[in-house]
Amino acid sequence: MWDYPRPPRLDPTDEQVVIVLGGTVVARSSRPVRVLETSHPPTYYLPVPAFLPGAPVPVDGSSVCEFKGRAAYFDVVGGGGAIAPGAAWTYPAPTPSFAALVDHVAVMPAAMDRCTVDGEVVVPQEGGFYGGWITSRVVGPFKGAPGTWGW
Repeated sequence: MWDYPRPPRLDPTDEQVVIVLGGTVVARSSRPVRVLETSHPPTYYLPVPAFLPGAPVPVDGSSVCEFKGRAAYFDVVGGGGAIAPGAAWTYPAPTPSFAALVDHVAVMPAAMDRCTVDGEVVVPQEGGFYGGWITSRVVGPFKGAPGTWGW
């Protein structure tokens, strides 16, 4: 991932992505879009229809990415009443270079029971701020762990 670009690049993929919360598959897609950025594992954005109805619940708050624009956040609701507060986000009106992210949602894998890519369980990016998905195909080191903020 050190050869990933900066600014980030969008990478549509046909990988099968599954997100589980509260023992329930809350999202499944074979049409995600990955965002690839230097020093970060990929972040997967799934089309809104990939989520169970009511799984992403809009909440207050926003943040700004210098490349993608202003993000809006969601709680993710899973089975058995499981809730992952503020664990998903979208870009309702992204910058022109990231227009393909409209109507797509990303989740923090650390807040889910399990996320998989083509059947492989994802290791969440450390740090609680970034939403990267680490699989065996992605080589670090990655931003997020203690001491990595200044890279």
